[in-house]
Amino acid sequence: MKRIFHFRASSSQLGPLEERLLEALWQRGNATVRDLVDGTCQDLAYTTVMTTLDRLFKKNLLSREAEGRAFRYTPRFTREELHREVAGEAFRQLLDASPASSLPLSYLVEILTERDVQLLDDLRQVIDAKRRELRAGEARNETKPEDKT
Repeated sequence: MKRIFHFRASSSQLGPLEERLLEALWQRGNATVRDLVDGTCQDLAYTTVMTTLDRLFKKNLLSREAEGRAFRYTPRFTREELHREVAGEAFRQLLDASPASSLPLSYLVEILTERDVQLLDDLRQVIDAKRRELRAGEARNETKPEDKT
């Protein structure tokens, strides 16, 4: 699967101000620095908002287009896409850090059990759905005629 996020591991974690401005942009759809400062971010300095939005742009989380002498910023990803990628990156790092991939998986099961036993059933459903998807893909590949070039 192609990863949609291309930012360095060190910049994949967002600070509280970055999260706040990203949340404001998700709510509005898009905004200029002035829009945010005049709206939900009245407690922040214009230059603080401008610098933070520029950092989010450089992290590839926002797109921007010139609007007069300013930029209009738009989130490149939905909240759900970002949360999914952050969770995926955390799991990748966890699996990469352990010599035995079963160890992080056993911790995952323990954590899910501590949080809510229903999550184990949810995990089983996700696994079963993924297995069906993989089997269907394998079946399609087996029935494809070979390319005779």
